[in-house]
Amino acid sequence: MTDLVDIFSQKGDLAHLALFLWASSSSALAVYALRELAATSRRFDDFVQSLAHFNDILRRRS
Repeated sequence: MTDLVDIFSQKGDLAHLALFLWASSSSALAVYALRELAATSRRFDDFVQSLAHFNDILRRRS
């Protein structure tokens, strides 16, 4: 990584380096957020299925 920074700093292209780092970190954050959203959706689906199963058990006892 330091070699990459040295190359950009020697050419005076620090704005492009900053833009690349910003875009990379933003993309990584978006991937992380989508992964967490998918996990939350799965957990909620499991919860709803558990409630439906519980309701079925209660319905059979009545």
